[in-house]
Amino acid sequence: MSADETIYEKHYNDYLAQIKDVHLESAAVQLGAEVIGNALTVALLDKRYTVSREGIAGPDGRTPSYDVCVVLCKYVLLCPQSTPQRRGWVGYREFKDSGPLISYFANAVEGAAASHFTGKLSRLRAAVRRLGANPPGLDIRYDLACQFDVLPKVPLMLLFNDADEEFSATCSLLFERRAEDYLDAECLAMLGHHLVRQLGKGL
Repeated sequence: MSADETIYEKHYNDYLAQIKDVHLESAAVQLGAEVIGNALTVALLDKRYTVSREGIAGPDGRTPSYDVCVVLCKYVLLCPQSTPQRRGWVGYREFKDSGPLISYFANAVEGAAASHFTGKLSRLRAAVRRLGANPPGLDIRYDLACQFDVLPKVPLMLLFNDADEEFSATCSLLFERRAEDYLDAECLAMLGHHLVRQLGKGL
C-alpha cells in the first residue's frame, strides 16, 4: 500500500467513525435522504449510495471513488440543524474559504469542461438528459443551460456556450448560496468536478 493510499484510508476511516454519532433519522429529514436499516441512502446525480458507520457503497455494493466518499461523508457530517433559507445562484468564488481553490475550479473544472465539450453540443445535450437535468427556471440565453440536483439539497446550474468564429467555448457552474451550509469549499469543488467528469463520459 502506498503512502497516499494510507492517508486516504485514514481519512476515510476517520469520517466513518464520526458518522456513528449521527442521528440518521434527523439527518435524513434535513438532507433529503432516506434511512434504510442502519444506513442513509443518498442520491448523487443518477446513482444512489448508502452511507453508514460500516462504509460507503454504490449501487453495485462497491466502495466508490475517494472524492465521492469524501463528499457523501461531509454531506452527512455537516448536516445543518435547520433548513437554510438562503437562495440565489452564485459562482464558486463567492463561497467562504474558496480562495485557495478558485484557480483550480476555474481551470480544472469550468475550463476543462469548456475545452472538452467544444464542438460537442448535441452530445452534451444527450449527456445532460442522461443525468436527469432540468430547465434552469431562469430567463437566460446560452447554448445550453440546465440544473442538476447533484445532491438533494445542493443543486448545480451548468451554463455552456459553444465556440464560434469569434469566441472560444465557455462553461460556468453556479451553486445556490445555501450550498455552503451543506458542504465546505473543498467538497463543493469536488462536486463540480464530479459533475463535469460524469458529463464527459462517452463524449
